[in-house]
Parts: sequence; C-alpha cells; structure tokens
Amino acid sequence: MGERWISSERRLGKHTVDGYLGRLLVVDLTAGRVAEEELNSEYARRFIGGSGLAARYTYDMIDADTDPLGPENPLIFMTGPLVGTQAPSCSRYVICARSPHTGLWGESNVGGFMGPQLRFAGYDGIVIKGRADEPVYLFVHDGEAELRDASQLWGLDTYGTQQAIRDELGERSVRAACIGPGGENLVKYAAVISDQGRAAGRSGMGAVMGSKKLKAVVCRGKGSVPLADKGAFETTAGEILALLKDDVSTQVLNQTGTSGSANMLSLSGNMPNRYFMAGEFDEVDNISGSTMAETIQVGTSGCFGCVVQCGRQVQITEGPYQLEETDGPEYETVSALGSLLLIDDLKAVSYLNYLCNALGLDTVSMGVTLGLAHYLYDEGILSSRDTDGLVLRWGDAEPVMRLIEMTGRREGFGDLLAEGNLSLARRFGVEDLAAQVHGLEIAMHDPRASAGVTLSYLTSPRGACHNKSDAYWLDMGRSLDDLGIGFTDRFEEEGKAALMVRHQDWRSAGDTLVSCLLVYPPSEALVAMLAAATGWGFTISDLLQVGERILNLKRALNIRWDWNPEHEKLPSLFMQPLTEGGTAGYVPDVEKLLTDYYQARAWDRKTGKPTREKLLELGLDEVAADLY
Repeated sequence: MGERWISSERRLGKHTVDGYLGRLLVVDLTAGRVAEEELNSEYARRFIGGSGLAARYTYDMIDADTDPLGPENPLIFMTGPLVGTQAPSCSRYVICARSPHTGLWGESNVGGFMGPQLRFAGYDGIVIKGRADEPVYLFVHDGEAELRDASQLWGLDTYGTQQAIRDELGERSVRAACIGPGGENLVKYAAVISDQGRAAGRSGMGAVMGSKKLKAVVCRGKGSVPLADKGAFETTAGEILALLKDDVSTQVLNQTGTSGSANMLSLSGNMPNRYFMAGEFDEVDNISGSTMAETIQVGTSGCFGCVVQCGRQVQITEGPYQLEETDGPEYETVSALGSLLLIDDLKAVSYLNYLCNALGLDTVSMGVTLGLAHYLYDEGILSSRDTDGLVLRWGDAEPVMRLIEMTGRREGFGDLLAEGNLSLARRFGVEDLAAQVHGLEIAMHDPRASAGVTLSYLTSPRGACHNKSDAYWLDMGRSLDDLGIGFTDRFEEEGKAALMVRHQDWRSAGDTLVSCLLVYPPSEALVAMLAAATGWGFTISDLLQVGERILNLKRALNIRWDWNPEHEKLPSLFMQPLTEGGTAGYVPDVEKLLTDYYQARAWDRKTGKPTREKLLELGLDEVAADLY
C-alpha cells in the first residue's frame, strides 16, 4: 500500500476557537494522503458540532449524483465542543455520509470513549474521501496520523478486529471504530462498532466504510480540550453531576439499563410484537432489564465521564447460547430481536445481539427485516425454498441465528436480507407491508402508540428515526418544562406538531454537543457549559435556532438527493388499528399531523422545501439560492 507511515502534511498552530482543537483531519484514501485543515470557525459558531457541523461540511462536498458507495461520498467522524470534557453524558460522536440504505442523509450517533480519544489526539473531526486499493485502517494519535495495512484484519469480526489492533499497537488504551463482515460485504445497514459492542447502527455507515476499504479508525491521545472559562465550566458540570446522581430516572437506568423500560413500553403498546401485528406480548417480563439484572448480568459499563453506567455486561455459562462476558442488549435490541420475533428467551436474545455486534449489523434493521421474513413465511408467501431450507417459526431463535450469519456474509437468502426490509417486501410484491419510512426500518416504538412518534418518523432527516424526537418519553411524562415542552396526551393530535417542532429543534441542538438522549440535565445548565467552553453568549433560544438551522439544512440535502414527499407516509401496515394492547383502536391522522407540521416549520407542503423566507431567516442564504 506504499509508505506505512503518513504524517500530517502541515501542522496548525494554537486552536482558533475555545472549546475546539481547531483542526480537522482530512484523509484521501485514493491518494494515500493525510492532511490537516483548520476548522471553519464560522461553521462551528453556526452549526456547533456533531451531525450539524458534519452536514454543513457535507453540503460543500456532495451533489445529486454522489454514489453512497462510491469513493466520492465523504465519510465524516465528528465530535462537539463538550466531548472529552467533564460535561456529564456528552462523550458521544457521530458518523455521517449519504446513506447507502436510503439514499438520503445518513448519520449514526454512538457513545463510549472513541469520541473523547479523537479530541485528545488533537482533532475535532475526520473527513474521509476516496477509496483505498487494499484494506487499511487509520491510526490517529497525539496530533499525527498514519494509514496502516489492514489486509490481516479483513474478514475478522469487530471484537477480533479491536483486539488485533490493540495487540499490533501494543496499547490497551487505543479505541477503534471498526467494521465486521457486514460492512466489508456492503450490507446496506452495516454498523460501525467501537468500545467492544457499542454500535453506530443506523443508516449504513459501516457499508460506507466497507466501500472505502477502511476497516477501522483508531484513536489515542493525551491532550485536553481548551475551555474559555475553565472555572465556570467545572462549577456547572459539578452541579449537573450532583443532580444526576440524585435523579430517580438515572438510578433506574443504572439498575436495569435501557431495557428496564420494556415492561412500561409494552403496557402502553409502544413496544412492537410479532412484526407490529400484535398489541401484546405476555412474555415481556422474560426479556426485560429487570430479568437481565437478576439472571445473566455480571456488571455494568458506561461512556467516558458518565455516572449512569447504563450499559449491561452479561455472561452465559451454559446451554446453547454460551457467551463470555460481553455487552448485553439494550431496549431497541431486546424488542427487535425479541418481542418483534416473539422470542422470549433472554439468553437467545443476548446471543443474537452478540452476533449482530460481531458481524457489524444494525440490530433494529436486522430485526425488522427478519420480522417481515417471518410474517411472509407464516402467510405462505415465502417458503423454505426461498430461505435455503430454513423453517421460520415465531419464537424460534435457531434459524434467526443462521440468518444473521448469512446476512453478514451475504450468503444465500441472507444476500436479499442484506438489502433491508423495503427491498425484501418489493421482491415479493408486498411493499405496503414494509415497516419503514423513506427506506429506514421503523424503530422499536409503534407509531400507533403516539402521534408524536408518528411525526418523528415521517419528518426525521434519516427516515424512521426515534432519536430526532423521543416523543415516547414525553408521552410518559418525562417533560422538558424549562423549554416549554410538556406532557400531552399521546393520542392528542391538536397542537402536537408545534410541540414536536420545538422538541426536534432541541434534540437537533443536542446532537451538536454531542449529548446523550437518556440524561436530562437542566437546559440552562447545558447552555451554560457551552458558553463556558466556547466563550459564546448563547441562550436557550440561540441553541434552539441552531437546531432548527441544522434540520433545515438536512432537509435541503435530502431534497438534493431526490427526497420524495410522496414517501412521507406510514405504510398501510400501520394504518390498520390493533385490537388489543395499549394502542388498541388508534390510527394517527397523518394528513392532519403533516399539514400542521409544515405550517409550524414554514415549509412548503407540496414540494417539501423550506420556504425561501425561512432559509433566509436562519442565515442559510446559500441554501436558499440553491433551492430557489
């Protein structure tokens, strides 16, 4: 592959903006060259970090013809100004590109230690272009970078890859974000895995890495993050930390993890069962976080600087699903590989989670695609001739294990599953049964359980995303009163759109910092930490406007990529009410919700475009010129 060591082409001076290192690493895999670029301080001020800053850089580098799996599709790793600081639960990073799964904006957000290590190594983000001739990995450390031969790693699963990199470098502290066979084989929903089993799962960023022959990005550093007012920052961070330690919801998360919510979400009809066809799952207790804590859990884990420690460590010492100590499944996985397939064996679900992590597959998209396969088999549309002899039965984990392996390696029927839920439905002429919006599989929150969740799925920039507004928590009373985002009846549609717009703006702002959705620090305190880090006189209103600006920019990117307003709908599968459970009888009025939403957003209902006036109001003059 040429020279083993490639140092940065130029060294930049002191950071240009407090809260930032002021440098991006720019990697050209085709040329085998690594360079540095000064962070655009204007972009940072207006888009802050995370997926917002990544979207702004992407806007300059990509056009309507960019192939998501082509060398011209830039892959961006981005942090935020609070990452690597003492700010509680702000240690995440994002991976962004045009999605090979949907053709639209792709982003995935993940925690752990990788984001802070990238900043400690001296960079706010990495922009990766081109395609290597042979497999490589990028090693970033203490202001330097090198591309290394990864041919010996190609074919390894993600756990083996991380271990092999640690062994090769002789450093236990390095953090690797890597792909497994799923990414290598361009599974459309391949994940990027770091910190053992933490997944940047949604929208196929692992496939983009695989298309570039990039096996891993590895970081280690000893630096620190410059702060404008270190004293004020540490005081505010300490106050938030004390609040979080005393918070009941934080304590529950520590004790039972995210899957501790399974019982409550199941009771409300939010947790889907039997491929979204059943309103109840009597065996939900068997796969809940409480049961995990009482049976196979052997420890907890958490992200850098987080007191919550919501990650589960599990071990299975006997039976067909034996596992050495490894990451336990979170709520989305417990549902996608459990209740959605009517599998009520927690050991089996944990093993299926391990397989997906090892192969580098998004558990949500995998589970929803498998759910459709089970339903089609049950209806006689699929047969064992289609599934390579496998008999698909609800609740039977054995064929699911084999299908996950086949998907990661694109073998037999797994080659079709690797294309996703919508592709499978189209292959058998049942597109309306595909549980997706804009090509992205619906997350583990049934839209019939919440008008807010319905709007989040319909309008999220990456498709059926539950993170751009986690409205299901608002429905349960976990309000943000200091932002004017309070509890409303989950089936109430009047006024819901305006509430969701504000909530989406706030979540979009949080994506820039990059903060965790599970932890709710006071909004004023979060803004105060940003101000102390950067020296910017931000207010809550300012931060909300940043979130709004970013969502409008992402909508503009999607319109560039032939986003179709006709696809802004729920599949007919979800327009049929369930007859039992917490959501029985309710079907959202999609037309009313969207009409109200477009009015609240100042977007054009017919074209889907933000109005020219709205774009100019947000300072997106270049975007306005492009769209109009």
